[in-house]
Amino acid sequence: MTSRSMTSDARRVLLLATLAAFPVGILASGLVAQVGPSPFRTVDGWAQLPAGRQMGAVGDVTIDPDGEHVWAVVRCDAGADRFGTECLDSDLDPIIKFDSDGNTVESFGGGMFIWPHGIDVDPDGNVWVTDAVAAGNTPQGGTRGHQVIKFSPNGRVLMRLGTPGVPGGGRTGFNAPADVVVAEDGSIFVADGHANQTNNRVVKFAPDGTYLMEWGQSGYAPGEFRTLHAIALDSRGRVFVADRSNNRIQIFDQEGNFLSQWTQFGRPSGIFFDDNGQIFVADSESDDVQNPGWEMGIRIGDAATGWVTDFILFPGGDPRVTAGNGAEFVAVDRYGNMYGGEPRPRNLQKYVRVRP
Repeated sequence: MTSRSMTSDARRVLLLATLAAFPVGILASGLVAQVGPSPFRTVDGWAQLPAGRQMGAVGDVTIDPDGEHVWAVVRCDAGADRFGTECLDSDLDPIIKFDSDGNTVESFGGGMFIWPHGIDVDPDGNVWVTDAVAAGNTPQGGTRGHQVIKFSPNGRVLMRLGTPGVPGGGRTGFNAPADVVVAEDGSIFVADGHANQTNNRVVKFAPDGTYLMEWGQSGYAPGEFRTLHAIALDSRGRVFVADRSNNRIQIFDQEGNFLSQWTQFGRPSGIFFDDNGQIFVADSESDDVQNPGWEMGIRIGDAATGWVTDFILFPGGDPRVTAGNGAEFVAVDRYGNMYGGEPRPRNLQKYVRVRP
């Protein structure tokens, strides 16, 4: 049978068989475009801060082990000219827990950060937060920045990783650590490097904070990074890294062995896995310069295969503007509702699922 004489069903079968023969990381963007209406609707003004406080830039978001409460990094100063040092001169709490109605039910961390960025809640409910302040924004002799801090659920400091106030490397230092994730066995993985010229490595620690190993350096090859913006673990324990400036997700085992890379999720800033085998990736920086041909939004796919099933377009995205916009981070509660952390719009956006 020649291609000209194939039926449409036969051509479809051949196409699917051909795609199955290739790694998902090389699927073309045209094969993962959104089809049909969005499965979500937005709920504006959902997050409510204590009376008198304005919403600052929202960093990473995650879900409490109860599956309902939402934890978010809300940077302190709401002024437009303080991006990168919003908590430097503030005692406002940047770590905030919201209930399902958007009410603040817990907050802490005031006076402890310069630029809080990544957040994770471990299986025991402890809260881990990174301070990703740039080296150039770190005051000399300061005691904040370049750290990962572990808190109890009510804000008591349990552990500190990194040398406070000192951008560095090796076993005891970080340089703008962007994110952190804790495995089921308590192992700690830190994405160390919120810039192309920082350490650009993943550092693994034992549950008690003992340094175990690291992998990665600046570059473009597999196992090399340029801005590790987020790190997450799927249900199989694989380590997913948002290698943002390389426009890809890299996947490793927990010993740092490279497994695959996925490019079909755009320019990734945030990664989250739900309990139904789905991956959610926030893309706030695809534009005509940094990732031409792609649009800003949140892409949803199958965590096992990498196949993209939905794309939630950011309506205010302008591909001619390279400042980044929309959701940099994303999380999903037990009911399938989605939450986007938006730094520049200064918004914690809730999305309610309206169809499967």
